[in-house]
Amino acid sequence: MDLTRPDFAGAPDLFPPLEAHTTGTLQVSPTHRLYWEECGAPHGVPAVFLHGGPGAGCTPGHRRFFDPDFWRIILFDQRGSGRSRPVASIEDNTTQHLVADMETLRIERGIDKWMVFGGSWGSTLALAYATAHPDRVLGLVLRGIFLCRPQEVEWFLKGMGNFFPEAYESFTGMIPLAEQGDLLGAYYKRLIDPVPENHLPFARTWSAYETACATLLPSTLGNNSDDTALALARLEAHYMINLAFLKEGELLRGVEKIRHLPCTIVQGRYDVICPITTAASLSRAWPEAEYVVVPDAGHSAMEPGIRAALVAATERMKAKVG
Repeated sequence: MDLTRPDFAGAPDLFPPLEAHTTGTLQVSPTHRLYWEECGAPHGVPAVFLHGGPGAGCTPGHRRFFDPDFWRIILFDQRGSGRSRPVASIEDNTTQHLVADMETLRIERGIDKWMVFGGSWGSTLALAYATAHPDRVLGLVLRGIFLCRPQEVEWFLKGMGNFFPEAYESFTGMIPLAEQGDLLGAYYKRLIDPVPENHLPFARTWSAYETACATLLPSTLGNNSDDTALALARLEAHYMINLAFLKEGELLRGVEKIRHLPCTIVQGRYDVICPITTAASLSRAWPEAEYVVVPDAGHSAMEPGIRAALVAATERMKAKVG
């Protein structure tokens, strides 16, 4: 177990920007059509990137964690996220649906096995997928571990305010005092309101609260668009209120099915959104996994220490899956 920042000497910070060479959409239900793209080496080792949120969607920067000369990089926007349609839809949107979508995409793209990379909510989905389909996974790179357990949801709604009281005051201030005993329920009923004038102010505030808490130093991430803010807030509230549609302890118990697979866990020491105690729980359940704690980082994948650790992890993974 590695509890210190590794030596990143010689590892690129991020690989150079690159364009997708193939894009498409995939109808996965009567309601949902997913956007997907491929970049990197068309005949390389497949790697699938799972974005956070849920609801955040993929960005061009996410392509840059992988050596494009080695990896066949697959990115897709999950149901209701990014360029998938309909945006911010919670209809038929559960963890089990998303796991099934990954299998549909894998088969449609003619992939036998792939390396799975996921951070924050993406780590939740990566573990859910891997434990459901261990024979289709080459290895995992996980970042900012989130298991959507009750204590983690409670921390998001209340605990983060101990470190970011200004953002928390704005977050709670949107809700009448009489409803603040159930912040999640109060936000959820407003976020699922179909009228933009009723849901957008709450979506923007939820998104801003999360962004403010995402980095060790004051954030330079900027504000999300209204579509992204709504997808992020509505889907996060939807998954949190349903505890990701998972049984208590399901993901940690499922590790027994995947302990034989190579895995690197990357965690910011001062991650306030997904506190390190969750990553530590996963590491204890999976002692064979490499555990990298970045001592000078919070939650965001784009903080210098985190992104260097992630690139180093995908570089080391080459020897294990190639």
